[in-house]
Amino acid sequence: MLQNKKIAIHDTLIISAARQNLRQLSIIRNIALGGQLLALLFFSQIQDIGLPVITLSVVLALYGIVIAATWWRSFQSPAITELEFFSHLLIDILFFTALLYFSGGASNPFVSYYLVPISIAATTLPLRYTWSIALLSLGAYSWLLVNYLPIPALSPSHHNDSSNNLHILGMWCNFVVSALLITYFVTRMASTLKQQEIKLAQQREDQLRDEQVIGIGTLAAGTAHELGTPLNTMKILVDEMRDEKPDFDDDLSILQQQIEQCRTTLKQLITTAETATDSLEVKPIREYFHKLLERWQVMRPKTQANIHYADNLPECKTSFHPTIAQSLTNLLNNAADASPAQVDVALSWDTKTVELSIRDYGEGITQKQQETLGKPFHSEKPDGMGLGLFLTQASINRYGGEVTISPAEGRGTLTRVVLPLIDELITGKEP
Repeated sequence: MLQNKKIAIHDTLIISAARQNLRQLSIIRNIALGGQLLALLFFSQIQDIGLPVITLSVVLALYGIVIAATWWRSFQSPAITELEFFSHLLIDILFFTALLYFSGGASNPFVSYYLVPISIAATTLPLRYTWSIALLSLGAYSWLLVNYLPIPALSPSHHNDSSNNLHILGMWCNFVVSALLITYFVTRMASTLKQQEIKLAQQREDQLRDEQVIGIGTLAAGTAHELGTPLNTMKILVDEMRDEKPDFDDDLSILQQQIEQCRTTLKQLITTAETATDSLEVKPIREYFHKLLERWQVMRPKTQANIHYADNLPECKTSFHPTIAQSLTNLLNNAADASPAQVDVALSWDTKTVELSIRDYGEGITQKQQETLGKPFHSEKPDGMGLGLFLTQASINRYGGEVTISPAEGRGTLTRVVLPLIDELITGKEP
């Protein structure tokens, strides 16, 4: 679940950035088009150097249509993919190559504009697309060395032919070095920045979640003290009823167990708040889960629990924060609520992780429900408060674990919990 959350944040950032990048590309195109129109006007009307004005005007007009279409596309609802953005850069290379072909080829001083799409690709696209743009730009530049419409005014006429060739070759070599440097280093820097943005977004989300948990915890502490009095009253009444009405002894016995369980839970809540993290008790893993599942079965006596331990499990000892037991119990209760008749529980571990699988046979979860799982104050249960799964995921994620909830094969829901057995993760992390 934690990994899925990171992926979702990453995808959201990519979608938002792609739309913004396309708009920025449209602005860059407008600036380039404006400069090219001014240059065409100057070198055809003020200082004529023999440019094919009509041909270049047609190319620039088509480019203007592409720019307008791109700007319109940036406001449309379908997501802008990396491949689509890559195709826009290819269109830029195509139009720029056409312009250079009719205006002196590689001798045109604006040939270095090929570095612009390379730089854009390096900062916005994955490495494979960036290398493709760089190689295509280099190929177009190399093709223009021998294929172009000569414009004498754009050639360095003060050199002889040999020097002229060396000058053009030197420009080409400079372009190759610049393209390689941009592709390699700018791509790495852009990747680092993207990772930092994802981490910052994750930290902001974790901080918001922790603030919610703290607020809920404060309310829970006050509620725990308030519940003590009515629970004691119920215990006294149940004891009296067992003495007066022996016919209901079985039902009253179950009711008494539930009351005792509630009182135990409240005591554990207070103990947990007073217990320091570094004084957690180290227990064998099998003993820990045996007691946890035993307490849960007392809470849900009418649910048939099929508990299975994997074969050849190592004898490991570890310590879990008390909130982990509460979280696992909440997941087990969710399964029992969905499937009161039967719940399958499977346990396995090695020296690094422990995995708990909980399978119920209820109605399962829909795609819409999957999207809202774990959100605070949102519950599909008629009497639910929408806090159980939120607090469960928050606690397990806080101590390095991961919760995955998915539809089970056939019918029902499969909940998978993975907890690390590394000391620094088990004892908790600072928020």
